[in-house]
Amino acid sequence: MNEGEAERVIRVVVVDDEALVRSGFELILGASEDIEVVATASGGHAVEAVRRERPDVVLLDIRMPDVDGLTVLRELRTMPDPPVVAMLTTFDADEYILTALNSGAAGFLLKDTEPEQLAHLVRTLVAGGVVLSPKASRTLLHSHPGTEAAVDEEAARVRLLTARERDVLVLVAEGLSNADIGARIHLGAGTVKDHVSAILTKLRVTSRVQAALLAQRAGLLDERPRSEAGR
Repeated sequence: MNEGEAERVIRVVVVDDEALVRSGFELILGASEDIEVVATASGGHAVEAVRRERPDVVLLDIRMPDVDGLTVLRELRTMPDPPVVAMLTTFDADEYILTALNSGAAGFLLKDTEPEQLAHLVRTLVAGGVVLSPKASRTLLHSHPGTEAAVDEEAARVRLLTARERDVLVLVAEGLSNADIGARIHLGAGTVKDHVSAILTKLRVTSRVQAALLAQRAGLLDERPRSEAGR
């Protein structure tokens, strides 16, 4: 992390209907010098809190009794400069996760994520990376495999990618930002951005999250050892 990045404080709003969850996340994230939880709220006060505090990241419960997370997400996505939103879920296979991802969420994580991982995940989100809880992601993909024809069609789209674009897609699916991808495979940030744009076009998706899910469904992450393409 360079000096400019070290001085930046990431502003976070935590939205959950349970006060214990809100306070727990606030305590854990607040222990990091570069992260500040600027507000916590229940679903009914979420949009107001985000408009007031203008956070970089919102951690948003997907299931709340007063206003559900999908409704809040859609409202946040209409803001002129919306924050990055990651959905919080208790269940490995939450039926609403796929809808949230297709509605603009930058990822999702389980509420029982290890405390030491939370700060890292928030940094990944603000850097433009994808956050997909591995356990929940596997269950989600197995629960929504699609038809055989759809899977074949997705695999055909992946085959349109060049070898370098497949390398970049694997790293996108592992949650790396453009800067991290560039450092990993020795490319400039602008070149990585161009590759990501080409990937989204060829795969016919509109977000890094959707590209990551397609890569997982197509088995691209299983084609080579993580020592070559991942962490």
